[in-house]
Amino acid sequence: MHLGIVDDDTRLIENLRFLLQSEPGVQSVHTFASAEEFLAARPRPQLDILLVDMDLPGLSGVELIARIAEEPVQFSCLAYTVSAERQTVFAAIQAGACGYVLKGGGLRELVSALHDLKTGGAPMSPSIARQVLQQFQQRPLATAPAPATEGLSEREQAVLRGLARGQAYKEIASTMSISTHTVNSHVKKIYHKLHVCSREEAVRTGQQRGWL
Repeated sequence: MHLGIVDDDTRLIENLRFLLQSEPGVQSVHTFASAEEFLAARPRPQLDILLVDMDLPGLSGVELIARIAEEPVQFSCLAYTVSAERQTVFAAIQAGACGYVLKGGGLRELVSALHDLKTGGAPMSPSIARQVLQQFQQRPLATAPAPATEGLSEREQAVLRGLARGQAYKEIASTMSISTHTVNSHVKKIYHKLHVCSREEAVRTGQQRGWL
């Protein structure tokens, strides 16, 4: 795995880099002190997973994940933070995080989460998973999530085709003569309907269902 870490705690990220680099299956670990530093990196390192702290200076972790979701990237974002606030948890997931792991659980828990995410899982610390379950359990039946068999609208399929072509949200918006905000809204609906959390998974599912 090729990993990236965005966190302003320099001691933490250096310790993590040292520990993770010695893990079997980890080829590289790249560290960034802020969201801006990661976004400005040229060329960006090849990554499989980017660990993102939520409480960053400047752009927040949620904002960084949302920015990344607008780009044709092939890696997944994992929220790795001390923040267990309900609002932050769901904001990160809605922005595109494919997992949410709390700091303090130990290296083995983190490594397990990384391998889980790499193989298609959506790792969450137990207390975070409980919050997610409670959120859905509290919803009225009439607003329950759409079943996996539900198809995409014509507009959603057009957006999905743009994602498959590797287009950024701005390019899709220009092609369809809609706003970037509308594209983002369509992408969220696509992820929700297909039960995926990344562009790569959405495209793969679309291909499997014959939409691409």
